[in-house]
Amino acid sequence: MTTSETRTERSPESNDAESLDTTTRRRGLLGRVPGFADPTARFVYGWAIAQLVVNVGIVVTGGAVRLTGSGLGCPTWPQCTDGSFVPHQALGMHGAIEFGNRMLTWVLVVVAIGTWLAVFRRRGSTPGDRWLATLIALGIPFQAVIGGISVLTDLNPWVVSLHFVLSMALVSAATVLVFRTSPYEREKSTNVVAARLGSALSWLIYVLTWATIYVGTIVTGSGPHAGDADAPRNGLDPSAMTQLHADFVFVLVGLALAGAVTARVLRMPQTRAALIYVGLLALQGVIGGIQYAKDLPMVLVIAHMLGSALLMIGATWLVLWFGSDQRAGRDQQDSTRREVSDAPVN
Repeated sequence: MTTSETRTERSPESNDAESLDTTTRRRGLLGRVPGFADPTARFVYGWAIAQLVVNVGIVVTGGAVRLTGSGLGCPTWPQCTDGSFVPHQALGMHGAIEFGNRMLTWVLVVVAIGTWLAVFRRRGSTPGDRWLATLIALGIPFQAVIGGISVLTDLNPWVVSLHFVLSMALVSAATVLVFRTSPYEREKSTNVVAARLGSALSWLIYVLTWATIYVGTIVTGSGPHAGDADAPRNGLDPSAMTQLHADFVFVLVGLALAGAVTARVLRMPQTRAALIYVGLLALQGVIGGIQYAKDLPMVLVIAHMLGSALLMIGATWLVLWFGSDQRAGRDQQDSTRREVSDAPVN
């Protein structure tokens, strides 16, 4: 064996060693953290689900702060009181509740950072996944600032409404990330016309879900649960706003039933998801009706806020699933056209 042959045989081993060394350097400290060295699809998916759960959770805890009248338990922001980031004994239970909710924001931050790192380190992540993870991570401190502004404006109902709407936006965005990172195959519809119809209905449902939720925040701004005894109200008639909210719900129910029936009749794979959304909407309507009749008890109001978040997840999921079918159908049509145009003419 010649010297050149020996050098040639050792070259692959040398390349492998260099590649391993480069990989080790790239992983750095995170390479020692379980799962982050080389994130799998399931690992990233788990972080995406965790991010969705904590964003829904902060909606519920934020509602608890308002319903217990603790919205100004820490009367300033970013500190709790002038000169202190933590509440003192004089603030009592309200200060502890508001401070605790602020501390939960750090849980969101930790999960958002973990999700961001998992998405960026996974080799199969798309640029869209990375952008989405980044926007969600940046949305959390932005949401905290809006929350701070609501405190500094003595819980102005319009700012509080914006605070809730941004929470719903984060829930919707987190749902998109869960959908995109899911390692499980979803059944697709082969009927192009059905996919287009389903996509159109799902977008209408999504838009009406947003409109209904926003009108619901206006109802809240006119009602008794201001978050503090001295917080201002928006000055609108609660009964009139409640009726307007109910009108939006009726339209949304009609669209949701149309979507479910369409999916069922056309035997689309989204049938179960559409029926689940209808079920959630029905449950949300029952809770809303009971809470109105019982003068807004705390437990039912919190359940209603949780229902809003679940409806946002469902509406977002329907848009994504029907939309993916429409794109798949369009790609299939384009492929068929190319095959026909490329076919030899006899």
